[in-house]
Amino acid sequence: MKDAGFWNFRKKRDERPAAAAIAYDPLQALPPEVVATGFGEAANEIIAVAQAHGIPLVEDSALAEALARIDVSERIPRELYAVVAEVLAYVYRIDAEFSAEVKGAASKR
Repeated sequence: MKDAGFWNFRKKRDERPAAAAIAYDPLQALPPEVVATGFGEAANEIIAVAQAHGIPLVEDSALAEALARIDVSERIPRELYAVVAEVLAYVYRIDAEFSAEVKGAASKR
């Protein structure tokens, strides 16, 4: 066999995108829930749906890879609490900034 890589049809992990979506209700005492996961084309679809609905995206390949391996409807594991908390803090900050901009623009009318 001339090239052993010829028979390896799987892409390397860093060439295959991963994506995950989480839902979190701060009024409940539960960790965030994984609501969508995927690799490859499924990951691209998750990203497209999020963009179409104005859902903030955070690019973190290691986190996406970890979350994409969790079953949908499962709560995130304790080991990911800290990094997911950072993501949620970022999303809440972006949301607050956007809300302030919308309120500011509305008050100028």
